[in-house]
Order: sequence, then C-alpha cells, then structure tokens
Amino acid sequence: MARQKQRSQLSAISEINMTPLIDLTFLLLITFMITVPLMEYGVNVNPPEMNAERLPEDSFKVINLDKNGKIEFNKRPYRLEDLSAELVRQKNLDGKLSLLIRADGSRQYKEVMELMKTAKDAGIKEISLVTQAE
Repeated sequence: MARQKQRSQLSAISEINMTPLIDLTFLLLITFMITVPLMEYGVNVNPPEMNAERLPEDSFKVINLDKNGKIEFNKRPYRLEDLSAELVRQKNLDGKLSLLIRADGSRQYKEVMELMKTAKDAGIKEISLVTQAE
C-alpha cells in the first residue's frame, strides 16, 4: 500500500503546470523593456544658458569655420594641417593663448571637434565655442 501512495505523489510532481511561470516571465520581460529606456531620460540635467557675458575680442584669438568649410585664423585662410603648426607657433609667442571657435551652423559637428582637437594637440588649454544668443 505504501508503494502505491509513493507512486501517486511522484506522478503529481511530474505534472507541474508551466503556464503561470511562462506568463510571469513574459510579464517581467515586458516590464523591463518599457522601463529601461525611460531610465536614460531620468537624469536631471540643467544645460547652460545661452546668454553669457560678452567676451573681449582683444584677449582671444579666433578660428572661423565658414559655411563652405574654409578655416580662417588671424584673418588668414589655413588648411587643418597648417593650422596646427600655426597654433603651436602662436602658443610659443603667447603662453596664455585663448581660442574662440566660431563655426557656421550648417557645418558638421565632426569638423568643429577636429578644430578643437587640433587646438588641444597644439597645447592650448583654454578653448571656447561661440554661439548666438537666442
């Protein structure tokens, strides 16, 4: 008799219903798929104001990048490779050289970053981007 009781308990264990477990798994999956992308925008960031004080033009050197991609420094046109050598020369003349980078809004972000990298590689530590006030 005891043997028959033991077999019935084993047969009951082998017949576990998996449907509720699968439902719970999909519910958790859907919950995470919805909440994880929203967490990216949950960071509280206050961007800087666009209305900064006016900078005196005589204490800065200006690099211009016009809408055609032409680079000007000290009102003379340069290629990016030549600009690096000129910035090193200017840095040696003036140890506290500060740069303003003015780029046309239609130029790609990559080009502005290349200008900033060139200035940084020349040893210039103070680089500012010029924007228009709204």
